[in-house]
Amino acid sequence: MTSWRFSKLALALALGVAVTAGAGMALADRGAGAGGARGAQMPFEEIDADGDGRVTAAEMEAYRDARLAEADANGDGALDKAELIAAAEARRAARLARMADRMLERRDADGDGKLSAEELAEAGRGMRLFERLDADGDGAVTEAEVAAMHGARMGRHGGGDRHGHDGRGPGPRWFGD
Repeated sequence: MTSWRFSKLALALALGVAVTAGAGMALADRGAGAGGARGAQMPFEEIDADGDGRVTAAEMEAYRDARLAEADANGDGALDKAELIAAAEARRAARLARMADRMLERRDADGDGKLSAEELAEAGRGMRLFERLDADGDGAVTEAEVAAMHGARMGRHGGGDRHGHDGRGPGPRWFGD
């Protein structure tokens, strides 16, 4: 195989992997769709350009090419490390913005676009967690109590709690969703 053919094949493979991974991350960000499997559906309405309820190979290629162009900041037809990171950060920022919007919708009682200490307290989640953690009821939580609850949750949920925590990441979430 000539080096030109190899380079072209390597570029096509890298683009395919990068765009497929990007599409997969975008799918996961969208949440559960038909069938209830989180991240299992394609962004069908985006890929189905003509809206006929079917995705053709040409529509899939056009979607892939559009995703590449969107992420290819320098326009060289390839995604370098910085562009891959920037695309992932943009998806993450969009997901976090949606989460913040949902949190404000549910908890911003006075509609000012902010969560005050009172609105956070009204949600009550942090204090309920504190009360559950304070196993001996002495009004304080020790590391041992946190570890004990975390261990109990890990056991009940097959090695990870309901948020996917496996003991290696952040501990209890006090205010967020």
